Amino acid sequence: MFIFLTITTIAHIATGTIAVVMGAITFAVRKGGSQHINAGRVFTITMGLSSCLGAILGLIKFDTFYITFHAGVLGMTLVISGWLLARIRNKHRFASFGAVAGVNLLNTAGLIAAGFCALTFPDQTLRGFASADYFFLAGMAGVGVINDLVVLLRKTLTDRHRIAQHIWRMCLGFFIAAGSAFTGPGASIFPQAVRDSGILSLPELTIIVLMLFWLFRILFGKGRRVQVKQA
Repeated sequence: MFIFLTITTIAHIATGTIAVVMGAITFAVRKGGSQHINAGRVFTITMGLSSCLGAILGLIKFDTFYITFHAGVLGMTLVISGWLLARIRNKHRFASFGAVAGVNLLNTAGLIAAGFCALTFPDQTLRGFASADYFFLAGMAGVGVINDLVVLLRKTLTDRHRIAQHIWRMCLGFFIAAGSAFTGPGASIFPQAVRDSGILSLPELTIIVLMLFWLFRILFGKGRRVQVKQA
């Protein structure tokens, strides 16, 4: 079991690191170009693997890393649904996308339940994490649930809105990966002075700002034709 845990942890860290690098590249290169598409593919694969491995670690090390299970499931549902929205059209989105949406709904309910469970304890923590941590993840997953319903209930989904859905899901997955690397467990590799400076929060802030920029440009940009290429 120790060897399995060690290999799983190393693989989780390695794939998460690659996902962060690939996510940065997708922001930096021309959107819709071959570099963007190729980097996006690698990001989706590595982010999905890292999230899956994180969920496995959360189940195995239940007493100390339980929240990692929910974070891993959230990361997987975000990148998989984002990938699907870059590829599928209106007629084919219900079965595959609906299955992912169902997993996200269950994960959201589990996070809310865990948050309220934490509130019942004197220190308001559950498995070493505060109720606010569970509710924060539940909020992100809840945004996904609402948008999953929008995607599933609309008879037609324009390319503009489909790409907007793709963007925020991938960006939020990137936000989770960057948070784990810079302000989460990965922060331990940085000197204490760097951690105390607040500079490690800049990647997460940058991701959110760029996400909002691209969402605004896609949804409200006038006279701009939305070009859709399969990822």
